[in-house]
Amino acid sequence: MPELVVTALLAPSRLTLKLLRAFMWSLVFSAALVAAAVYGCIALTHVMCRPRRGFCGRPRHTPPVCLTDPTLGEHCFLILRSSGLRLHYVSAGRGKGPLMLFLHGFPENWFSWRYQLWEFQSRFHVVAVDLRGYGSSDAPKDVDCYTIDLLMADIQDVILGLGYSKCILVGHDWGALLAWNFSIYYPSLVERMVVVSAAPMSVYQDYSLHHIGQFFRSNYIFLFQLPWLPEKLLSMSDFQILKTTLTHRKRGIPQLTPSELEAFLYDFSQPGGLTGPLNYYRNIFRTFPLEPQELATRTLLLWGEKDPYFEQGLVEAISSRFVPGRLEAHILPGMGHWIPQTNPVEMHQYMWAFLQDLLG
Repeated sequence: MPELVVTALLAPSRLTLKLLRAFMWSLVFSAALVAAAVYGCIALTHVMCRPRRGFCGRPRHTPPVCLTDPTLGEHCFLILRSSGLRLHYVSAGRGKGPLMLFLHGFPENWFSWRYQLWEFQSRFHVVAVDLRGYGSSDAPKDVDCYTIDLLMADIQDVILGLGYSKCILVGHDWGALLAWNFSIYYPSLVERMVVVSAAPMSVYQDYSLHHIGQFFRSNYIFLFQLPWLPEKLLSMSDFQILKTTLTHRKRGIPQLTPSELEAFLYDFSQPGGLTGPLNYYRNIFRTFPLEPQELATRTLLLWGEKDPYFEQGLVEAISSRFVPGRLEAHILPGMGHWIPQTNPVEMHQYMWAFLQDLLG
């Protein structure tokens, strides 16, 4: 068929897609402005309630002692083959079993996996990374350096760079979202997967379009689409919005000690410390709309019944995409979003049972 004819036949579809994307971006930025107004009021309230802290975050010059706890493992760096970036990770238990690779969420870093590093280093080589843009890992400034494709290439480079051909991939929040995608496009590198509190991007997209309540739960995503303003709002009153997110009595990690809280704030208080993590969100809508994808990697899914950010209905939506018999899903009563830190004992019980056959 002549190229001109093919172009003419495809023109209506291409135009429709362009119009759909334009409409989507108009809605996204309208929601972003509303979210900016709401979070702006919240940030200003924090400043007025604590005027001594001012409008900026206090830079931390010394990391808290808990970040250098030797029982958690050895601090190492890896140069990624694909990008040349230097990634920081903490490693323990090398030579004791398969690679168990941990991917953290926002606003966290490798330290969010401290309980799992202690628990599993006796039978696995446990590695918790600082994803690109976080902590001591390199943090490119350009938004285009944080696309899903590049982030998945980082995971591949870590697995292969550590000398393994496959791993047990464990992810929470953003780390779980990356794990879902990685298991789809690099299935040979994932032996098992443990996912906590996140859905695949295509499932989240389809579910949110039919359940408006999920959009309200994820309202912060729209704020993060804007340049520079989210960084400013999150840092006001010495990062009070982040402090509240992490330590809230019902929605956060209430048992977090002041030193453990500082383990997360230390990185974000460094110059440009928030921009890399927020650039993850600034790439979310660039791949819209996504096609449904079949999920086949054997997976343990843990979901908090009282997760304030994601509805329980997403678990059923995830299950509907799975090859039968490949998903073990549990909705954990009374638990919230931060299960690896708030309920490590329960999480470990499910993980040991799920991985038992790998231990011989």
